[in-house]
Amino acid sequence: MDEVKASVHRIIRAARLTDVADIMLVMEAARGIMRRSGNKLQWTDGYPSEAVIAADMARGGGYVVEDDGMVVGYFAFLSSPEPTYANIYDGQWIDDEHPYHVVHRIASYPDAHGVFGSIMHFCFPHDPDIRIDTHRDNHIMQHLIARHGFTYCGIIYLANGDERLAYQKVV
Repeated sequence: MDEVKASVHRIIRAARLTDVADIMLVMEAARGIMRRSGNKLQWTDGYPSEAVIAADMARGGGYVVEDDGMVVGYFAFLSSPEPTYANIYDGQWIDDEHPYHVVHRIASYPDAHGVFGSIMHFCFPHDPDIRIDTHRDNHIMQHLIARHGFTYCGIIYLANGDERLAYQKVV
């Protein structure tokens, strides 16, 4: 008899403080994906911490991705301005005149497929102008960003001075 995979019921909802332990497990799994793909320098020294996740929630921008009631992903969807996006180098934003949202801290389990697409499907109806950045060594994220129609805009620097590749999509 052939096996038939049941469809997954995926939802995205606002994260709650009671989700933090599950979110941290997702973050650790995402760190493992990064390390196995050669990205050794992003998300080090305990970043993102529980305090960072709680700050996302306090701003009303922390979200979990659930498959059949289990937390399998996390992301922050925050309104502008993003202070680290004020200056962009070796390029320019597509639209630097209007408000935007930024997506940060995208993480999922390795077997939770299509999470990035689900996140984009959730975010764009809320704002047609989205910015995102990633580490130069995060080739998986760069591939996903490009596959979903973002345009590379230049380089930004985080508050700690770390470089990030910056992207924007306006629909």
